Amino acid sequence: MTRPPKPVPRPDRVSLWRYFRLFRQDILSAQPARLYRAWMAEFRSPFFRSYLCNDPALVRRVLDERPDDFPKSMRVAEGLLPLLGRSVFVTNGAEWKRQRRIIDPAFEGGRLRDAYPAMQAAAGAAVARMAVGEVEIEAEMSHAAADVIFRTLFSIPIEHAVAARVFAEFRAYQRAQPILNLAAFVPLPAWVPRWHRPRVRRAAAVIRGLIAGLCAARAGEIAAGTAPDDLATKIMVTADPVTGARFGTDEMVDQVAIFFLAGHETSASALGWALYLLATHGEVQERVAAEVAAAGTGFSALSRMKLTRDVFREALRLYPPVPMMVRETLRDEDFRGRKARAGAQVVLSSWHLGRHARIWEAPDDFDPDRWGREENRAAARDGYLPFSSGPRVCTGAGFAMMEGVLMLAALVGAFRFSPVMGKVPVPVAHLTVRAREGIWLRVERR
Repeated sequence: MTRPPKPVPRPDRVSLWRYFRLFRQDILSAQPARLYRAWMAEFRSPFFRSYLCNDPALVRRVLDERPDDFPKSMRVAEGLLPLLGRSVFVTNGAEWKRQRRIIDPAFEGGRLRDAYPAMQAAAGAAVARMAVGEVEIEAEMSHAAADVIFRTLFSIPIEHAVAARVFAEFRAYQRAQPILNLAAFVPLPAWVPRWHRPRVRRAAAVIRGLIAGLCAARAGEIAAGTAPDDLATKIMVTADPVTGARFGTDEMVDQVAIFFLAGHETSASALGWALYLLATHGEVQERVAAEVAAAGTGFSALSRMKLTRDVFREALRLYPPVPMMVRETLRDEDFRGRKARAGAQVVLSSWHLGRHARIWEAPDDFDPDRWGREENRAAARDGYLPFSSGPRVCTGAGFAMMEGVLMLAALVGAFRFSPVMGKVPVPVAHLTVRAREGIWLRVERR
């Protein structure tokens, strides 16, 4: 299989401060080459130590076996607090467990089938909007993913006035907010006010105000018995089976904010990179188009699109939207013979795991067929972490996979994508893995 265009050569060693600068500029070239073979690495700063854990046994310990001993670190979440408040993304312990007990039922089992018509409508709208010629595909995928979220959450299309404004404000927020801020490097007491860029605070306040209006209106519809049976209604009427309490409007705003961020931003990133990979691997793209044509239509057709699903999986492996997760040790730990003190940062990198030379064969190659080969089962278990794992696995993972397959099928079935000469996308870390100057593709109708 052909490899994606090579990034800038990876350095062997970098200081923590240079690493941070490089990470923001180009996530690929920032990573020292040895990290793609190492099972663990230790980073030191004047304030704390971080341990990058690529050893599958360590990843399982943190995420699956003892998750309560490794709560989510606020060093990364700190920068998102103006938008997310006390959402399920940032909370830990009993508060997080209560929130998941209310949220999870909305995404279980047959509920995915319920979301299919809205998702299909969004895919059809994306096809109708797609221009031919040279197109910046990330912007198109952001529009499409936001449409999916609003149709499935609130039964309104992206053209709805409130939805359109939330989308516009979020675009400003996404570019203004780095994946890490100063709090990631300098520990601050709880009483010290956190600094965030003024435009970040302004965009977050506008977004939250608009979402609050949608939630309040939905609460009124629920009370009147006129609410549509969408995800927002399902979540707002679900009571915690332990306490019997439901989300109030304020807490629902927090949850909708993370649904929009996670459901829109991550899906847009994954779809953009998936289309880029198909554009640079024309033979795979034609196989996908043939599969889509043969699969037919309707919810059952998704199960017949195995290659399309594997293309999306391979895009998530090579370009995971969330490149890393950070946990914190509650007590002293032993990591492969190294003593990690309480308060140490544990970095679990889906980026490194997906390209790890000791886990995957030809890790930098785009090879969707690898998912069907028996010899890759262990690699798929140990080196694939786009949705996290264990109790904190993304509650919308099944939702995202269905969206990815459906959207790719609709677009590749209608259009042929090819790369634009001289415009090779460079992956950078914003809220998710995006391209520095967008992903430009040539689009033709089939």
